[in-house]
Amino acid sequence: MSQQTVHVGLCGLGTVGSGVVNLFNRNAGVINARCGTRLELSHIGARRDNPHCDTGSYAISRDIFAVANDPNIDVVIELIGGTDTAKTLVETALSQGKHVVTANKALIAACGNELIALAEQKGCSLQFEAAVAGGIPVIKTLREALAGNQIEGLAGIINGTGNFILTEMASAGRAFDDVLAEAQALGYAEADPTFDIDGTDAAHKLVILAALAFGMPLQLDAPFTEGINRVAPEDLKFAEELGYRIKHLGIARRQGERVDMRVHPTLIPADKQIANVNGVLNSVMISADAVGELVLVGPGAGALPTASAVMGDVTDIARALAAGHIPLAPPLGVPQAELAQLDIVPRGEVETSWYLRLTVEDKPGVMADITRLLGAEDISIESLLQRSPQTGVSVARVVIITDQASAERLERALTAIECLDSVQGSVAKLRVEEF
Repeated sequence: MSQQTVHVGLCGLGTVGSGVVNLFNRNAGVINARCGTRLELSHIGARRDNPHCDTGSYAISRDIFAVANDPNIDVVIELIGGTDTAKTLVETALSQGKHVVTANKALIAACGNELIALAEQKGCSLQFEAAVAGGIPVIKTLREALAGNQIEGLAGIINGTGNFILTEMASAGRAFDDVLAEAQALGYAEADPTFDIDGTDAAHKLVILAALAFGMPLQLDAPFTEGINRVAPEDLKFAEELGYRIKHLGIARRQGERVDMRVHPTLIPADKQIANVNGVLNSVMISADAVGELVLVGPGAGALPTASAVMGDVTDIARALAAGHIPLAPPLGVPQAELAQLDIVPRGEVETSWYLRLTVEDKPGVMADITRLLGAEDISIESLLQRSPQTGVSVARVVIITDQASAERLERALTAIECLDSVQGSVAKLRVEEF
């Protein structure tokens, strides 16, 4: 490979791909100066052009594999999305000794172990800063900047769509479906927003963050995952009254030789920095033994923020090629053979405090029954709100914050509570984290 010019191939001209082209066009001079070598976008593979970027000076193929198979290309940027074709593309590039940069969190979460093994075998670099939290350099922070720390845990707002929806619901008391429609109209949510809403997108990102934080293999099915569609405007209002905000968090904690990994709506104290990250912004809070608590905040998506992360990886590779130091640091911080084999804490064993919202008949003895059934599972009440019924209405709203209890104990208590004649419908429940 040439040390004078590093030839880059780009596969995909969607939102992020157009951002990469625009950064090349805008900042080529400063990028080359920082690389210590010439960086050239030599070949683009895309099924169609994108009017949001100028590709007139670049060689373009309609077959992305023409880029991966181009003998002149040193670095392949994969931005086509999905897993099947993307995996084949990355394998093709790595097998030919080309370095790869990707923004594909689903690919890394699902196939990363296999692809990292191939990269190690071929002496290539596989980089994926843009796969998590867009423009926030969280992967580099975990893998490099905090290399001298034991990472104790992390929690993050790692899906901007979900954060936007919860922010709007909280600030204006709007219904979930109404805000989701606005998010789609603004381009924050896809036509099919399932992965954003049900937590799948955040779970993919958490898998990557946990692997980096704890030096463990990627485990796609590890996180317990719960979406935001069951959070009601009144939950956000009650949380505020109790001194909390509700955020959709990915949480990972090391517990000896086990890891607690989960994605779900979470009540967090309103005075925590991450509780005040609103709109489409992302944030990751890292707890480590040397630095203590570190909070990163920034744009989690978008053409230029994500392209910025892509170009950061490309620049690292170009610098290493110029210096003859390939490969870079292992993708997960340590070589695959040295990754720790850690078990995942079963969902039922995870202990948190809980937010409970009940609709009950307004009559004496109801709270005594509820308290008794919680107490039978050794669950005590830390805070309580009760809203008296409106005139002519015989039911009241009760909101409870419990002390810490496992999901198994809470479920047993709620099963009994929901059988009470005085309790109407199901009990709404959300986890509470004090951090």
